[in-house]
Amino acid sequence: MIPLRRQRDYRLLWSARAVTEAGSEVSRLAVPLTAVTLLAASPLEMGVLTAAASLPFLFVGLPVGVWADRVRRRRPVLVLCELISGTAVVTIPVAWLLGLLTVHWLIGVALVVGTCTVTFRNFTMPHLTSVVAEPQRTEAIAGMQSVFSIAQLGGPGLAGVLVSVLSAPLALLVNAATFVTSALLLRSIRTEEPERPVAPRRALRREIAEGMSALARHPVLRALALCGMTVNLFAAAQLAVYVLYAVHVLGLPGGLVGIMMIGFGAGGLVGAFVAPKLSRRFGGPAVLLGAVLFFPLGFLVMAAVSGPVWWCVLLIGTAEAVVGVAVVCFSVCSGALSLRETPPELIGRVNASINFLTQGALGVGGLLGGVAGELLGLRPAMWVCFAGALLTIPCLWLSPLAGLTRRARALRDAAEETRLADARR
Repeated sequence: MIPLRRQRDYRLLWSARAVTEAGSEVSRLAVPLTAVTLLAASPLEMGVLTAAASLPFLFVGLPVGVWADRVRRRRPVLVLCELISGTAVVTIPVAWLLGLLTVHWLIGVALVVGTCTVTFRNFTMPHLTSVVAEPQRTEAIAGMQSVFSIAQLGGPGLAGVLVSVLSAPLALLVNAATFVTSALLLRSIRTEEPERPVAPRRALRREIAEGMSALARHPVLRALALCGMTVNLFAAAQLAVYVLYAVHVLGLPGGLVGIMMIGFGAGGLVGAFVAPKLSRRFGGPAVLLGAVLFFPLGFLVMAAVSGPVWWCVLLIGTAEAVVGVAVVCFSVCSGALSLRETPPELIGRVNASINFLTQGALGVGGLLGGVAGELLGLRPAMWVCFAGALLTIPCLWLSPLAGLTRRARALRDAAEETRLADARR
């Protein structure tokens, strides 16, 4: 079988995501900095702004999953999403130059881009099955996860330079350009999407219910979704007030505000490299159980850290690097497990159901973080996020994954004993 790195269409798909995610890292820093430094946004407004990017997962995520299972060709939809996102982002610097930019404008753009992101993600996983053969999908998912890590590793530094040189609103022109570049790369993919029998159209509610029901009935996928929903809820709550916390409590300069993303990206890159190897060596369930133990670490350090700038940067960067390894290992193994356990005709809807829960939690978490920061203060809000992150551990350790791990270990031990016995003969 041809290695993925030598498969042209996979390289194009990978490159499209790499370009977009690098540009999106600029937005992740430039948009909140614009809101805080130029528009004097309050903690509550920052919470709403953070939530706006993820709320579309709750509003349109499930119907989009049905759409992803219905259509014959998914690639044109991916291209259109990138073009719409690029157009929406470019309105921010234009509005700023015209003196029209407000926090409400930023929230509106976040909603548009978030809707495109929902559609893109729900179409990407089914589309991946037409580009990559089944035996290579774990490796392919790991490769796609490395995209996010590379972007988080270099993106904040790039964003810091662009914000310093161009100002935060003008830096967003780079993000708009990356969306267009991604659309061109996706359009260059040559692999024909296989003809699939299209089932008769039924009530939208019924098709959505089939996806949710398939997820709810599968105990392992249900546990993974609950764990992802929990960590995302409190990660978004933390992120909603992170810029305010970093600037006003920790005293980090603008160029170092992105240290959390840089550390996470460095760890995520390592995680994308080791996840397939760990999965083959120990099995996916064991990797998932081990990874979740590290999830609360970044929350703990963020809530407790204090002192000089260099010390804060060192602790936050190191903790986020460790968490980055764990989160990407979790994402790779859970994604591969979801593809393997989901019937092909339900991939779009089950994937949309998972995204509805895990990504929709980001929107709720953003609002939660804004309210907590407003009512409790910034550092107490960080401690609330740490307490919530601890709940991710029982989500998996009290699930059937623990039993699967024990059975897999017993099977490996039995196979090893058989191998040694055969060798002695």
